[in-house]
Amino acid sequence: MTLVAGIDIGGTKTAAGLVDANGTLQHRHTVPTPAADGPAAVVAAAARLVRDLGAPVAAVGVGSAGVVDPVAGRIVSATDALPGWAGTELRQDLEQALGVPVAVDNDVHAHALGEAWLGAAAGRRHVLLVAVGTGIGASQLVDGHVHHGARSVAGHAGHVPVPSAAGVSCTCGGSGHAEAVASGPALLAEYLRYSEAPAGSLAEVSTRAGVGDRAARYVLGRGARALGEALGGIVNMTDPELVLVSGGVSNCGPEWWEPLRAAFAAEVLPPLKDVELRTGALGGDAAVLGAARLALEVLR
Repeated sequence: MTLVAGIDIGGTKTAAGLVDANGTLQHRHTVPTPAADGPAAVVAAAARLVRDLGAPVAAVGVGSAGVVDPVAGRIVSATDALPGWAGTELRQDLEQALGVPVAVDNDVHAHALGEAWLGAAAGRRHVLLVAVGTGIGASQLVDGHVHHGARSVAGHAGHVPVPSAAGVSCTCGGSGHAEAVASGPALLAEYLRYSEAPAGSLAEVSTRAGVGDRAARYVLGRGARALGEALGGIVNMTDPELVLVSGGVSNCGPEWWEPLRAAFAAEVLPPLKDVELRTGALGGDAAVLGAARLALEVLR
C-alpha cells in the first residue's frame, strides 16, 4: 500500500501525518515549531516528524505558512512568526533530508485541498475556503485546482478593504482591511477596549457572548459583519459553488455566525444567493490531509 506524509508547518506548531492513497490518516504527530531557532531547525523538525511516523513513505507533501512558490518549492515571503523563513528552499531541503519527492504549497491551500478531497467540499470543483485565526487567509479552487495567481500571492482575503475597518491599521502596514477588525487578535483587542472585564482569550469572549455579555456580542458581531462584507465581495468576483470558513475564530458560535451570514447574504449579487456558507469538516487534520494529497499527486 502506498503511504505518504503530509506536513503542516505553522508559526506555533508543526504536524505530520501518515496517510494512505484513500486518505486514511494512520498516524499523526505534532511538535512546537522551533521558529526562534531559524529555518534550518524548522526543516529539521519537519523531517524528524516524518521519520517518527513509523513507516517508510513514497513522497511528502507540505503546507507551509507564508507565500509559497509551489513550482520552485520555495518560501517567497513570511511573517515574523517564522523569522528568516522567506527564501527557504523547502522542497530541496526536505528532499535532501528524506530522500523522497516533496511537494510544497501554502498551508491554507493545503487546507482547501484536504476539504475538497475528504471533507465538506468533497465533490465540488469551485470552492472558496477562508481560514480566520491570527490572520485571515484564503484559497480558491478553480475546477479542482488551487489558484495561485501570477506571483503565488492569491488568497489574502484579510486584506480586502471593508467600510467598518476604515482608518484602522492593519498588520500589513496598510489600513481599512478586514483583518484589522475581524481576525482573532483584533477581536480580542477590541473586546478589551470595550469591556471592563479582562479576558485572556477569544474563547473567553465567545463564552461571554453566549451568556449575554453585550460587549462580547457587539465585538463578535462587528468583526463577523466586516468579514461577511469582504466574503460577499470576493464571491461576487469569483463565483464559487461553496464557501467554507474555518480557523479558530469560526468556533465562536452563533453570536459570530449569524451576523457573518447576514452580512454575506446582503452583499452577494442576486444570482449568487444560493452560494452556501458553512464550516469545514476536517478541523485540524485538513492541512495535513491536503498536503498528503499533494504528495500523492507527485507520484502520478
